[in-house]
Amino acid sequence: MNLSQLDWIIIGAFFVVSLLIGLYAASRAGKDSSEFFLSGRNMPWWLLGVSMVATTFSADTPNLVTDIVRKDGVSGNWVWWAFLVTGMLTVFIYAKLWRRSGVVTDLEFNELRYSGVEASFLRGFRAIYLGVIFNILVMATVCLAGIKIGGVLLGISPVQTLLLASIVTVVYSVLGGLRGILLTDFFQFILAMIGTIWAAVIIVNLPEVGGLSELISHPNVSDKLDLIPRDADSLIALLVIPLAVQWWAAYYPGAEPGGGGYIAQRMLSAKDEKNAVAATLFFNIAHYALRPWPWILIALASLVIFPDLTSIQASFPGVGDDILGHDLAYPAMLSYLPRGLLGLVIASLIAAFMSTISTHLNWGSSYMANDVYRRFVDPECSEKDMVRVGRISTVLMMIGAAVVALYLKNAKQAFDIIVLLGAGTGLLYILRWFWWRINAYSEISAMIASFVMAMLFKFPLQGKLSGGSELLICVAVTTAVWVLVTFMTRPTDQLVLQRFYRKIRPHAVGWKPVVNKAIADGLITEDEVTQGQLPRELLLMFAGIFLVYSALFSVGYLIYGDWLKFGIGLAIFLASLLVMRKNWGTG
Repeated sequence: MNLSQLDWIIIGAFFVVSLLIGLYAASRAGKDSSEFFLSGRNMPWWLLGVSMVATTFSADTPNLVTDIVRKDGVSGNWVWWAFLVTGMLTVFIYAKLWRRSGVVTDLEFNELRYSGVEASFLRGFRAIYLGVIFNILVMATVCLAGIKIGGVLLGISPVQTLLLASIVTVVYSVLGGLRGILLTDFFQFILAMIGTIWAAVIIVNLPEVGGLSELISHPNVSDKLDLIPRDADSLIALLVIPLAVQWWAAYYPGAEPGGGGYIAQRMLSAKDEKNAVAATLFFNIAHYALRPWPWILIALASLVIFPDLTSIQASFPGVGDDILGHDLAYPAMLSYLPRGLLGLVIASLIAAFMSTISTHLNWGSSYMANDVYRRFVDPECSEKDMVRVGRISTVLMMIGAAVVALYLKNAKQAFDIIVLLGAGTGLLYILRWFWWRINAYSEISAMIASFVMAMLFKFPLQGKLSGGSELLICVAVTTAVWVLVTFMTRPTDQLVLQRFYRKIRPHAVGWKPVVNKAIADGLITEDEVTQGQLPRELLLMFAGIFLVYSALFSVGYLIYGDWLKFGIGLAIFLASLLVMRKNWGTG
């Protein structure tokens, strides 16, 4: 596709602004590691919340949603909608606990919570496993989306796409640190939302589609509209398993049970506990309720214009068979946009790519600098050394992600692998704050077990079972392994547990032996024991879940023209809002 001069001006202006923001933040980012990785721990909730949303609005997300809708209908999105439960758990229970910890990375938590050489090993092991292997796989899926967008809209090769998209991202990430990323995220998110919504309006009203009412009634689309799966098999696979098991059992970036990863990094960067909670609440509302429908509408419209893969390939013969998939329908639909708007939308997709990649680069490099280099290589290193290691790590991880991306075929493939890799570990990450008996060996065994099971199902046993069955088996085996290991190994040192409890002040449930010993030893007083808040926080959590799901459904039924269901959804939304207002800040 040939872009107009106006398109190129818009894209060029976007790159210039992104680089200027990086340069603006560069002087402060290089001061010390806290500034480079946590922006001085002084960030307001709105900037952190927008950054969380911008990071999860990656270039691969619209492709993933399109892939899901074309194969399983709108209800197929429950595979990621179910993670809202995890998000609300983080908002009302874990956000303030993370902020109290005062750690630089969530991996530093391991030596705060556990004791002995096993705690140190766990910290280093997770730094490599999550910061390098897991992180590079996630970034590779984003790079894959960039490759498909570049191939369809710009007609450039995968290598050219990765070079062009990565260089600017690496430059402003290296220069500006987290502060530069947060400021750039804010600009990029506004651009991305404007581009996505505008594109959806134009595409739905294309002559080939015929407007919203024609789209909804089209035979290729009408059986894809259900928000709740109808047949029993789909109901179990797409709704029951994600809501009953996946949200608490699987570790997924951006939706980690108990918080973690770059979400924890944002919470640790907040001014205080209130800003940490507000940021994560805003993120969950925007991520699940405000953003999905423009993508869904474009995906549905693609079924009218490109009903199958053959039609996509016929329109874009230059796209190789190795990357041909249903997720390619999203960039294919964007080719129908008028010039000027096309430049804006391409810039918004580049923005989505850069936002996600920059966050993962900074997050992963924080592990390399703080949890590998400072902890194991040079404990006496200077702050300048930490920043330098972080910058070198940023470049190397970008190269690794680009190489892996060349071997992936579609976003859903990588999504399934990532979910399986963390299957069964989620419950441990939830309970380690509430049950004193969990130790470092529990986490080590859980990660090893989930990795082995994922590799079994993705290679020698690939295709032998359904995705839902694979997940359930992985969760069962991994959970059984880490629970058994927990009781077979020695508990964490009592003094470490007592200090952890005093610093974090988690709920006393599950900590009674530690609390009683700490009171007897005079380390804490009975007044410092935290109890009585959990029921209110769980109420707020469920109110938040109903609030967001009802908002998501209400918008959908409004689009469908189903006024009765829209009214029911709106009533549930208002009731949930009332419950939250009544209970927020009490107790």
